[in-house]
Amino acid sequence: MKDLKYLASFSIPLMCFIGLQYQDIFSFLTPFYAFVIIPLLEIILPIDNHNISETKAESLKLKKLFDWLLYLNFPIVYGLLLLALITSSTKALETYEFIGLIISMGIVLGVNGINVAHELGHRQTTNERFLGKALLLPSLYMHFYIEHNYGHHLHAATKEDPATARYNQSVYSFWVTSVFRQYKSAWTIQKTLLLQNKLSTTSFKNDMLWYVFLQILFLTLVTIFFGKTGLVFSMFSAISGFILLETVNYIEHYGLLRLKTTSGRYERVKEIHSWNSNHVIGRIILYELTRHSDHHYKTNKKYQILNCHETSPQMPYGYPTSMVLSLFPPLWFKIMNKRIPKDMNI
Repeated sequence: MKDLKYLASFSIPLMCFIGLQYQDIFSFLTPFYAFVIIPLLEIILPIDNHNISETKAESLKLKKLFDWLLYLNFPIVYGLLLLALITSSTKALETYEFIGLIISMGIVLGVNGINVAHELGHRQTTNERFLGKALLLPSLYMHFYIEHNYGHHLHAATKEDPATARYNQSVYSFWVTSVFRQYKSAWTIQKTLLLQNKLSTTSFKNDMLWYVFLQILFLTLVTIFFGKTGLVFSMFSAISGFILLETVNYIEHYGLLRLKTTSGRYERVKEIHSWNSNHVIGRIILYELTRHSDHHYKTNKKYQILNCHETSPQMPYGYPTSMVLSLFPPLWFKIMNKRIPKDMNI
């Protein structure tokens, strides 16, 4: 039964489904659940810093159940998006209902779309990576695959990394810098990869061009079938989704800096270069993303076997709670700045 705990991740799309069915105040059920109910549960429930044995890890790593729990997000995300587009384009929604459903769909795209895409993007099989990229499409954030895998994991916790928030940088400032710098970085990485293979920017193997084409095609099809209302809904849901991602990026490495060696290069990424959280609810709903320290320490590990390192900087709250706190910069700085090792803050 313990293996089924990650079914809790589907509670997010369930809340969104209820909101789509009943509208009115239920339109805001998903954000209320994600950023009020879950944080309260995180505060009430105990922290679990238990690590599984190596023998158990080898067994869990081979269980296909954990993979299918990820794959199932594909029909759920696209099914909900289709229902949301039909609802928003055919029903006379009040403005507040329309906004509530956009935010709700955005949370689904962030948690069950981008977050799952992140896990699948680290897999070695082509099919899993393809599924991951498909889950990035509705958020219009397909470049994340390139920048995250070839950029962020190389530059995490350095000034060169767009997805690492600097000491005393507000989340609002970070949204702007991270979004635009990551997109620019993805193009730079893509061009470098093409040059290494003696290919031009206009090559059919330029994934960034394909991402642009697919995202434009996606929005075109939405407009054809659901009109301007569907287009507006889809675009703002996408923005909500990737802003959610960037808020997570903000708290994952906030203020941490890898030191440079005598050669002038940065030290390798260690478990001390990401914020870790062992709060149970956030762990299972986000597929162990909160054990981010181990993910960066050993990027090939599947989510179900990620460990907690005692040496990792620990967040006082879970990721959902921390995301809410980050929206209030003075409070965030007061809580987090004192927790950053003195020789690591940027």
